[in-house]
Amino acid sequence: MPLIAWIIIFCLFGGLLSVLAAALFLVLSESLRNHLLPHLISFATGTLLGAALLGLLPHALEAVPGGDTHVIPMAVLIGLLGFFLLEKLVLWRHCHADHCEVHVPGGKDHEHSTGVMILFGDGLHNFLDGILIAAAFLTDIHLGVVTSLAVAAHEIPQEVGDFAILLHSGFSRSRAFFFNVLASLTTVIGGVLAWLALQEMTTVLPYVLAVAASSFIYIAVADLIPTLHQRVEGKAAVQQVVLITAGVLLIYIAHSTLH
Repeated sequence: MPLIAWIIIFCLFGGLLSVLAAALFLVLSESLRNHLLPHLISFATGTLLGAALLGLLPHALEAVPGGDTHVIPMAVLIGLLGFFLLEKLVLWRHCHADHCEVHVPGGKDHEHSTGVMILFGDGLHNFLDGILIAAAFLTDIHLGVVTSLAVAAHEIPQEVGDFAILLHSGFSRSRAFFFNVLASLTTVIGGVLAWLALQEMTTVLPYVLAVAASSFIYIAVADLIPTLHQRVEGKAAVQQVVLITAGVLLIYIAHSTLH
């Protein structure tokens, strides 16, 4: 199968699957959603950290031009700072519940603008995910599959939160679903454009992989883990550790088996 087909299929897999899962998730009762969502976030944390540290960074270090591996940690640091600035601009904010820092009361006009902002940020985020998926596939098909798994795992709880905010902003369920699907398709656009731009620029790929790793680490550490810390009881901590470990093991097993 041509490489571009792999990229398009897995970009669609990561984007549309998360939207469909979020839509189905919202059909559940609120109490059941509140019970399941923290577990999804824990699992997503593990897959992101596993993909970044066990998949993306090792490949970036192996492929760095001239063998100067010091440039990869620098690229990761720059990526972390870049995503911090994006979040400051409210373009990278992840929401995993009905209430979010970007969603504050202020009337119907403000609520609608919040919904539009969420869609814009989601589209940008998905576009960048497509670039990262394409860069991973251009490096190694197995790495592309593992990266796509991590993207899909963390997109599901994010889409649940985004979907809830759109409904709260006045969007009907069908309209929220339609616009979420459109936003998810930017993953394919990012993947195709990255394939066109990067396939002849192999020297750039290690740095793109480093930035991909930094985005996964940033989302896990700055966004998901603080959410997990909101539950302080001992039982919750044990569940979180088990599910984070399960997420890491999934990536490790998938990466090892595919190779």
